[in-house]
Amino acid sequence: MRVRGILHGKAVVITGAGRGLGAEYAIHAAGAGAGVVVNDIDGDHAEAVAARIIEQGGRAVVSVASVADPGQAGRIVQQCLTDFGRIDGLVNNAAIQHLARPWEEDPDAVRELIEVNVLGVLYCGVAAARAMRTQRAGSIVNISSGSSFGQRALGTYAASKGAVASLTYSWALDLAELGVRVNAVCPLAWTQMVERHPAAQARVTRQRTPDRVAPLITYLLSDRAEGITGQLIRFTGDQLHIVRQPGIKDPVLHRAHWTVDDIAAAFDDVLGGHLEPFGLDKQPPPRLSQTRSPYPTV
Repeated sequence: MRVRGILHGKAVVITGAGRGLGAEYAIHAAGAGAGVVVNDIDGDHAEAVAARIIEQGGRAVVSVASVADPGQAGRIVQQCLTDFGRIDGLVNNAAIQHLARPWEEDPDAVRELIEVNVLGVLYCGVAAARAMRTQRAGSIVNISSGSSFGQRALGTYAASKGAVASLTYSWALDLAELGVRVNAVCPLAWTQMVERHPAAQARVTRQRTPDRVAPLITYLLSDRAEGITGQLIRFTGDQLHIVRQPGIKDPVLHRAHWTVDDIAAAFDDVLGGHLEPFGLDKQPPPRLSQTRSPYPTV
């Protein structure tokens, strides 16, 4: 544990903390002084992480509950309030993943993923926000993913992580005046998810261990991150940067009325030259001719 004291006296919930990134987030936060609710649906893994924290002189309790159930999600937050007297931080880390091309998707697998990755974040976040609203202080860290930029065979997972990013922006607006910060992190580390995804292994080496990401989570939970909210932050263990949020791209073409022919001409003459590369690998779109625009821009 590299940082000590920065979370002294605080209490945090970390979901999906039984292994991988979540376990390292919990261990690091505890080493920084926080009381930690180690949540996971696998009780044995959660117990092992909590035991490790306690052996190292930290404070931890175990929560065996599913974030995908609103009642259980509420009880995760309540356990923090009961055992530690308050909740200062929530890390929405619990997530699942499956590989499938669009024509291969199984509706049951899609539903399960969305229930955990999106509704689980919503349920836990709503429960935490209610308590933090009363305290008028707190930090929520949602775990998104670079997959939200678009990645082959991960459409449902990418969509879920894009939803997490959008939730982050909206919650940051809602909670700013209450003194509650909301940020999202796109981590990159060697985890079980990477082991199941051969294409991801081209970008991730085993040297990118989950513990290298944990200091960022501890920082965002701490008071040293005061004033930082509504941000999507990419961290690979050696590279740290802010992800640009979606926005309108110039040029903006204006006409009082648009026909199909007008729109086709706009793409042929102007917008085709401004198409965006897409996906995590920045797939270039087909090149269209670009000529001088007959349309005024605003």
